Amino acid sequence: MVIIVTGCPATGKTIIARKIAEKKKLRYIDVNQLIKDNKLYSYYSRKDMSYVVDVKKLNRFLIKLIKKDKDVVLDSHLSHYLPNKYVDECIVTKCSLKELKKRLEKRKYPNKKIRDNLDCEIFDVCHIEALENKHKVRIIDTSDKKTF
Repeated sequence: MVIIVTGCPATGKTIIARKIAEKKKLRYIDVNQLIKDNKLYSYYSRKDMSYVVDVKKLNRFLIKLIKKDKDVVLDSHLSHYLPNKYVDECIVTKCSLKELKKRLEKRKYPNKKIRDNLDCEIFDVCHIEALENKHKVRIIDTSDKKTF
C-alpha cells in the first residue's frame, strides 16, 4: 500500500504520516530528506529559503523506491505530483489560517514565506493539484491538535 501525505508546510503532514505508518505497519519516508540526500533538486533558492525540486527526477526516484517497497507512507508537500497509478491513497492536511500562521511563526519563517504559505492554503493549492493528478483524496483538518 502506498499512501502519500501532502499539504502546505506546517499543516501537520509529518505527524499524520508517522501515525498512519505506525498504525498500518508501513515504512515512513521523509521525501524532503530524500530530495536533499539524493540531490533531487536543481538549486537552493536563498530568496525562497527552499530547494527548487526537479519533479520529474523526484518522481523517477520515488517510482523506483515504490517498486522495491510497496508498503510506504510518503510525507511531502510534493508527494501529490507522483502519478496516481502508483498511489493507493492521497491525504491532504489542512489547517485554519490562524493556527497555520502561529505554526509558521513558531518555525521563525520570514514574513514573506509566511504570506506565501498562507496564500497556498487559502487557494487550496495542494488539494487542487492532487485532484488534478486524479488522486483519491482524503482531507484531514489538523487545526485542533486534539483531533490528531
